Amino acid sequence: MKTIIHKLLSTRPLLVSDNMVLLIYRLLVSLAMINTHGMKKILDFQGTIEHIPDPLGLGGEISATMAILANIVAPVFIILGLGARFAALLILSVTLMGFFVVHANDPWAVRDIPLMYSLAYLLIFFLGAGAYSLDNRFFNHFKSD
Repeated sequence: MKTIIHKLLSTRPLLVSDNMVLLIYRLLVSLAMINTHGMKKILDFQGTIEHIPDPLGLGGEISATMAILANIVAPVFIILGLGARFAALLILSVTLMGFFVVHANDPWAVRDIPLMYSLAYLLIFFLGAGAYSLDNRFFNHFKSD
């Protein structure tokens, strides 16, 4: 029992390395973004243009393209760990705009989705892609675990 409590209170990873956890996290968060938000936008681009909010007044086509970049292209880069911090910034620009501007007057039940994605990608922005990434392969910042 004491060993279980010690493991639960420990700050060290339980079974896998920090970098493996970061890889799995990047993969799952980004696949969720692509599947839940990106695919429907790209499969019905015309409908996306007609219904997507345009808080910056750039027009529906540019706003839809930015949303697709943030919901499909940037998450793919994050999955690969290629320019992950830049990709996270692109996603954050859309999710934070959704939270603070588009859904500013909506109930929390609506605002929580862009907030949760913002927090998820903010973590990736601060931690980077980790050792299991193309960034590491090209720029060799980490030694793999």
